[in-house]
Amino acid sequence: MPSGKTVKFVLYEVLQFAALIVPVFVIMERFAGLIRDVKGRDLTAYWLVVAASIAYVTSVTLLVWVPLKYLILKRRRFITEITQWRPTALAYLILCTLPCFAILIASSKVQVDRGRRLDHFAELPVSLVLFSLICVDIIERIRPCSLIGQSDSLDADLDMPGPILTHLEQVTTISGQLHPDESQNGLTPGHPEARNGSASGRWRDFAGSPSRSTPSSRATSTAYLYSSSPRPWSHPRHLGFLWRRDVRSEVFVDSFMFWLDTVELVRVAGEPSIFYSVWVFPVYILGFLSTFRMVITPQNPLLSSAGFVLQDLPFFIIRVALIVVFGYVTPLLYPLKNVLVSLTFIYFTFLTKLRIFKRQSMF
Repeated sequence: MPSGKTVKFVLYEVLQFAALIVPVFVIMERFAGLIRDVKGRDLTAYWLVVAASIAYVTSVTLLVWVPLKYLILKRRRFITEITQWRPTALAYLILCTLPCFAILIASSKVQVDRGRRLDHFAELPVSLVLFSLICVDIIERIRPCSLIGQSDSLDADLDMPGPILTHLEQVTTISGQLHPDESQNGLTPGHPEARNGSASGRWRDFAGSPSRSTPSSRATSTAYLYSSSPRPWSHPRHLGFLWRRDVRSEVFVDSFMFWLDTVELVRVAGEPSIFYSVWVFPVYILGFLSTFRMVITPQNPLLSSAGFVLQDLPFFIIRVALIVVFGYVTPLLYPLKNVLVSLTFIYFTFLTKLRIFKRQSMF
């Protein structure tokens, strides 16, 4: 009887392979039906497109997908050295998402050139492509986890929370050091005693060094001591099930939220007024470019700048242009989200490093 790891491996590989071939077959069959109708119910054109889709899937499976999976399984040297990006995700984008989006653009071009509007490929084909993309992303994220039992130490790779505030105390800034000839009680003549944690005099040098520190402001600040582990929250026993959480289920939520902006942009391309115009080209091209964020590992710091360059900034520009030309084809929430994320990224990444923003007296 096969082990649990073998069953999990086979399950993941079958699901990823299905996500690779099913969208291609569905969209190619839909495109074949469109070509048949455009050419006056020509069945020869229909079966040629279907045969081309079968030949394409067979070729990419034998020449690219299976060899890549073999190298990953055998952990060849140049594969094991890849830690900042995911080869499987890159191969999926090139072999499945790219041809599917190209077929959608070709479908629009064929209908516009023929002067007939038969199918704008709304809902099923586009949703299937994006759903398969999300499934591949989820599988890549959840692969290190076990599917049964409680979450183990691998949760740290999936859920990396920030520092948790566990303790705080009041500390004061050092305004100077004691002179060697100062009195025994640590007070310099003429200086009042320090009370309630605020230093109005000079602090004793704990290190015993005769050097003097530069005088600084006497304002108090809060020192935070952080812990790498989350703080256990107390909760009533009869409502304990409400506090239960598992990062394996949260991976699904995070993945869908991660792709929500791209899903909305591709949905806009399904509007007939946009699909049968030249605007379908930039919409699908920008939508495909945004999918390259999946190639970067979730913990990679490059993911933030990639989201700004590949998604938020270009999405804001194209959405504003679509609203100006076609009206409110997309909710205002999405361009507002894009502009706010772009502005905050620019401010906190670049502007805060300027000298004018380093002044402590501003905020």
